[in-house]
Amino acid sequence: MRRLIQILLCSLLLLSAAAGAAADDLSRKQRKLLEETQIAYGATIRWGSMDDAIAYLDPQLRKSKPPTEFELNRYAQLRVSSYRERSTAALDGGLVERRVEIGVINQNTQAERTVVVTERWRWDPEAKRWWQSAGLPDLWQGQ
Repeated sequence: MRRLIQILLCSLLLLSAAAGAAADDLSRKQRKLLEETQIAYGATIRWGSMDDAIAYLDPQLRKSKPPTEFELNRYAQLRVSSYRERSTAALDGGLVERRVEIGVINQNTQAERTVVVTERWRWDPEAKRWWQSAGLPDLWQGQ
């Protein structure tokens, strides 16, 4: 058992070192802005509304596929009970992928469930900010 724990800890250290090496392509300022943006986005999803979360979406995505009134009304029927980061990885092309576990309560049935969503963050050098380029979270997975 003790050996298993040591192996798991070593694996975790290697994984975090690899993620850190991939994230070294980002400047310190970009990493700080990414962290601040992700914290604010998470708080918006958790405590705000999806209307507010739209401001974090990539402008190209907002223009090509804006959320419909029907979709926004569906989000209004849900309450987010938890929002937890599970993993983050740097991707090719300067994208950062983050997996998040979201607890969702249907306000009509009071049934709670958990969904795992993937966020993709893109650095915009002109605006000097991060955009969420995967769209609003799909909170209806498997239904």
